[in-house]
Amino acid sequence: MNELSVGVGPYEKPWPVGFQYDVVLLENGDRRNVEDKYRYWTVNAIKADLDKTRVDLHIAIENWQHDLNIGTIVRNANAFNVAAVHIIGRRHWNRRGAMVTDRYLDIIQHQTVEDFVKAVDGRHIIAVDNLPGAEPLSETMLPKKAVLVFGGEGPGLSKEMRDASEKMVMIEQLGSTRSVNVGVAAGIVMYAWLQQHIFSVD
Repeated sequence: MNELSVGVGPYEKPWPVGFQYDVVLLENGDRRNVEDKYRYWTVNAIKADLDKTRVDLHIAIENWQHDLNIGTIVRNANAFNVAAVHIIGRRHWNRRGAMVTDRYLDIIQHQTVEDFVKAVDGRHIIAVDNLPGAEPLSETMLPKKAVLVFGGEGPGLSKEMRDASEKMVMIEQLGSTRSVNVGVAAGIVMYAWLQQHIFSVD
């Protein structure tokens, strides 16, 4: 796809007036992957607007191996407008898959699992992995005040994180592979939480 076909071009004068508008984008066009209502807005203005409607869900990712999937999980978190994303381990993480969506989120870094657990005190830590003892996602009511924790592709969650978790949930599968990609898994479990607490009909 031609890059110029994405987004919108320069805004025809007279320009709209407001603190949210970015003069550079108005002049040159806005080719970002954002909702139409955010066209020509600054990053800070978009984030401030999203802050008004965040869902009460936190996401956490163990970053021991600089996993490419971290970016995908962050992008999912932005799509569902979660309240915060926690990165445990390495401060630097692979942002490529995030497609700059991390700019619109609160990303909190923790050196250790212990630091993370202290920081989210009061939230239910729910591990997502397919190890023995995990509850099927379809049969699990996820706590409303939850933080969903995901491990790296391959090694999964550390024992320390599993021990710190209230429970572990798994995504049931019908095929031959042992597990789905962790970036995909994160999207599935986040959406399940939304179905239970945001989209459900009272």
